Amino acid sequence: MQYKIVSQDEWIAARKAYLAKEKAFTRARDQLSAERRDLPWVKVEKNYVFDTPKGKTTLGDLFAGRSQLIVYHLMLGPDWGEGCQSCSYLADHFDGMIFHLAHRDVTFCVISRALLSEIEAYKTRMGWHFLSASSNGNNFNYDFNVSFRPEEADSEVYYNYEMRDFEFDEMPGVSVFAKDASGAIFHTYSAYARGLDILIGTYNFLDLVPKGRDETELPWSMA
Repeated sequence: MQYKIVSQDEWIAARKAYLAKEKAFTRARDQLSAERRDLPWVKVEKNYVFDTPKGKTTLGDLFAGRSQLIVYHLMLGPDWGEGCQSCSYLADHFDGMIFHLAHRDVTFCVISRALLSEIEAYKTRMGWHFLSASSNGNNFNYDFNVSFRPEEADSEVYYNYEMRDFEFDEMPGVSVFAKDASGAIFHTYSAYARGLDILIGTYNFLDLVPKGRDETELPWSMA
């Protein structure tokens, strides 16, 4: 790690110059977030039914009486035994925020393609308490481009809004849904790959320190 030692006055001057860039980034991010909220919606026509600890549950039921639903697509396929390490790292952040999301008319749920018994066993092992559901009995993961069938292994698949080489049969993502007064459900947003970085609170703290995320050697760090 290389660094430069300067006087307090020089440090303040450098910090203020960088602060101007931080403020510009904050304003640009606010604008980008506003544009995200203004994206068009598409109606969800399929009646997805999931396995949950409370029994068979529709996508509409997952809203739990609220008008907005965030789904994290956690990479945990049938017979995996454990979830993806990166997804699990992210999932460690979930429990603390759920109470606060609920007060903003948002329900949060994690959906994986593994059997419900496998999901619940892994949650117990990891000490997680968030709502989870299994899409093993429907095409939800396939329709939202985070799961891929074995026959696609020798071809390209559609992930992160482009065709790309098949890497894994499960990939990470987040999808957002809204429900109107009539009960109709709409898909409003999905993000994948590096688009999920903003969800990882630990990364935001690590980006503040001199060593940063300290994972430049990891193969997926710049994916």
